[in-house]
Amino acid sequence: MIYLDNSASTFIKPKEVIKAVNESLLHYSANPGRSGHKASIKAAMEVENTRIKLAKLLGCPTSEKVIFTNNCTEALNLAILGSAKNGGHVICTENEHNSVLRPLQKLKNEGIIDYSIAYQTDNHGIKAEDILPLIKPNTYLVICNHISNVNGDKADIEAIGSLCKQHGLLFLVDGAQSLGHEDINMEKSNINMLAFAGHKGFYAPQSIGGLLLNGDFDLQPIHFGGTGTNSLELTQPLLSPERYESGTLSTPLIMGLSAGINFVEANYNEIRNRLDDLTTYLNYELSKLPVKIYTHPENSNGVLAFNVGDIHSSEIANYLDERWNICVRGGFQCAPIKHKALGTLEQGVVRISISYFNNFSEIQRLLLAIKSYLKNKGD
Repeated sequence: MIYLDNSASTFIKPKEVIKAVNESLLHYSANPGRSGHKASIKAAMEVENTRIKLAKLLGCPTSEKVIFTNNCTEALNLAILGSAKNGGHVICTENEHNSVLRPLQKLKNEGIIDYSIAYQTDNHGIKAEDILPLIKPNTYLVICNHISNVNGDKADIEAIGSLCKQHGLLFLVDGAQSLGHEDINMEKSNINMLAFAGHKGFYAPQSIGGLLLNGDFDLQPIHFGGTGTNSLELTQPLLSPERYESGTLSTPLIMGLSAGINFVEANYNEIRNRLDDLTTYLNYELSKLPVKIYTHPENSNGVLAFNVGDIHSSEIANYLDERWNICVRGGFQCAPIKHKALGTLEQGVVRISISYFNNFSEIQRLLLAIKSYLKNKGD
């Protein structure tokens, strides 16, 4: 099998990640931070060490501002619903995933906020100039997808962060498709909230994500329950991260994430170069074929989208899977506004997403399969 659906979830995990999860199940299964005995403290220290690691890597001011969630969707929901201001206005972009659009639409339907969508004027990605005209007196939050999960368009988050700082706006970045192979520093880019998915660029297990906070602003919790602190009180604790982490944390997944971060840090340049080389090669070779490519050649970050005529993308994805044992993503990638902007609401796109564990021979095999489809039209 050739797996090229890594934007959905990386399939091959580093041996270090697998070892860390197994080690946790064997030796760290006590409830972290819920008891005073050695086993609980031992697990809690592993959790805290992972927070410290993430804070250092991403320019977050303190490990207390690193909140673990079940996934990136939950992190984005916490950021959006927890910061909502009655009568306020939010700006997002055409590249947003439904994990941003649906909570925004929920707030709008309830009459709490209104929101505007910034569209690209540059075919590389969103710029600060696309955001600026949409700012209103009641705007309080700008949300920006760093790298589109549909076609790899990349936002200029440094310039957008600077714009937000100038206008006193909170800045939320969806880093689901960029963390692990893009440099992000929350302090330098003036990012107030950064959401991530561990199972993508960090090669961690599924169902571990997080939200990192930077700055002095109020963020309300969206889940309530036991935190291991203030247990006799009926109100949620006020201090982070406990305020936002009700229920038992998954030590095995967090330790897997920690090992994934170590793997990324040890191989960072090789990961970036691999994604760059393979995406550039694929884009160049596809450009020789009668297909429509939606990914700019300079956006060589591991995500590429294309279509063949007016054929539905799912047909091509199914052909690649059934005839060639190649896994890609057809359809709409949970990003309806992006598909509207690309003009692909009817057929979606065939999305190819690459990881460090892919190689040139696999991309060549994919190209051969696409050429076969073009020649025989799936017959």
